[in-house]
Amino acid sequence: MRQPGDRAPAPGSLALVQNLLNTVEIAAGRDRLRTIAELTAFAGAHGSPGLTFTDSDVTETRRFREALRDACRGHAGSPLPAASAAALRYTLATSPLLLTIDDSGSARAVPAAGLGGSAALIATVAAAIVDAATTGTWPRLKACAAHRCQWVYYDHSPGGRSRWCTMSICGSRAKMRAYRAGRATRSV
Repeated sequence: MRQPGDRAPAPGSLALVQNLLNTVEIAAGRDRLRTIAELTAFAGAHGSPGLTFTDSDVTETRRFREALRDACRGHAGSPLPAASAAALRYTLATSPLLLTIDDSGSARAVPAAGLGGSAALIATVAAAIVDAATTGTWPRLKACAAHRCQWVYYDHSPGGRSRWCTMSICGSRAKMRAYRAGRATRSV
């Protein structure tokens, strides 16, 4: 998926999480997970072909996506709303992971056997988050601080302090608003 300002996408399996979160473009009013067909296409294009979904799976995936976006806003300094925290707890509890250890002794989280629909897709996303948390990349997946944008980007900056999807668009607008507000205050 093309990133604003030609940012590099999130590394490894975290790109799946980023792509799920960016299936909605808030500023443009576009959502690419409105139907069963769109959710099926997303899952197939992101390593989960063959899953079947219902209308309630679409609703659940979209609810999870928005609660997860709030978690990524938390990575940029916004508090996680209680409703989003509750939605994440509920959804992740119904999409369980198992810890597996392979012949070489490597451990990883994988979706529990027998999951279908949104539970299987969400468990795959959750496994990607666990992987990113263990490598330290999870906190760098952030939602743009611009309320009308909220595009999820990977913060490649050395200090990990980026707040906007791109400085040339959302960052510039925010700084201009702050400048104008300060100027208006000084002229009064």
